[in-house]
Amino acid sequence: MKKILKSDAMKSVISRIAAGYIWLVYRTSRWQIENADLPNRYVDEGKPFIMAFWHGRLLMMSIANRPPARAHVLISRHGDGELIARTIKHWNLDSIRGSTSRGSVPALKEILRVIRKKEIVVITPDGPRGPRMRAQDGVVRIAALTGVPVFPVSYSTTRGRFLKSWDRFFLAKPFSRGVMLWGDPIEVARQEDPAAYEDARLEIENRLNELTREADLRCGHEPVEPADPADPAASVRAAKKVS
Repeated sequence: MKKILKSDAMKSVISRIAAGYIWLVYRTSRWQIENADLPNRYVDEGKPFIMAFWHGRLLMMSIANRPPARAHVLISRHGDGELIARTIKHWNLDSIRGSTSRGSVPALKEILRVIRKKEIVVITPDGPRGPRMRAQDGVVRIAALTGVPVFPVSYSTTRGRFLKSWDRFFLAKPFSRGVMLWGDPIEVARQEDPAAYEDARLEIENRLNELTREADLRCGHEPVEPADPADPAASVRAAKKVS
């Protein structure tokens, strides 16, 4: 069974089903998208930026790229990453394989190439294995290196459930009412200043958590809490447990 699930043919089937499910939820739900004027203006003017959202809100983020713009999603090289890359390809989203910790040099080179082409880079700051809803340094260093702003974004829907995964993945359901909330852009100083980097990291983390909490409350859900920073290994243990 494991060999079948890991086969190229099965990955193709699963990715098509996942992409179709996203389309079903999107088309059967009523969406309210707020504060998207500025990122849309960036797209219209050909100005690159970094789009950031939590790993647990991955499912419906393809619709944040509406109207479609050329975007490239940073995806880790682990097994699930291949399925994600194939799924988003059905939504005309490209992938950058790697992370800021594993395979970082090739990934950073590709990110720089994307920014030079004035296209969008998409990052989950707590991916691929947490801690949940805690921004890692990678997104800050990429923003500082490229000189482009970070736009935080999150969503929720009235119908859906939280999975018992490390990221409390939100599985939106069809025939919902959904909200997609964009935050204001966050600038990161280009000079290497640890204090400024930490301030920017906290700003990204706090703003993403505020947007996610607001989206959940407006859709009638008890908000998901970030992982305890005193136990940063908890998310990794949870990931291994459910994998």
